[in-house]
Amino acid sequence: MKNNNRRAKAAFMKFFAVSLIIVAVGGCSADKTEAEVQAGDRVEIIELKVENDQYAALDLGPAGMSLGDMDVYSGNAIRDGRKVGRGGGSCQAIHIGGKNITMQCLITMELERGSVTMQSLWARGANPLDMAVTGGTGAYRNARGTVRFWDIATPSERVRAEIFY
Repeated sequence: MKNNNRRAKAAFMKFFAVSLIIVAVGGCSADKTEAEVQAGDRVEIIELKVENDQYAALDLGPAGMSLGDMDVYSGNAIRDGRKVGRGGGSCQAIHIGGKNITMQCLITMELERGSVTMQSLWARGANPLDMAVTGGTGAYRNARGTVRFWDIATPSERVRAEIFY
């Protein structure tokens, strides 16, 4: 059971690191349709490194992974060796099918010009992962877009955020 908790913690720390990287990197994509990008939209691509600073695995139901269990995490967004933001979030188990675990994840990243929120379902171990930008505050109050993670929980993990506002 302790090995499973360590693996879950490592997976979620990697997941959070990717999430922070995505929110801090805004960008645009050649595959956006005209309907998705409205005239006058500002497009931002964000890429960052992340320093994770806190993590907790909350075993809220029966012992071991069960419906409702949560992972909660926070960290700092780093660009060119300096802190440019902070954020955190949680993922809650919403479906358990043997070793297949589906999590509902919500992340908020606070940057200099405001905060950005992201949300998605995540099948643990799935690659790539797309998250929807669901809004924000400040300059990002009308934000929408997509954040994509590749190579989750590996040394080659990559992230791309495309934020429209």
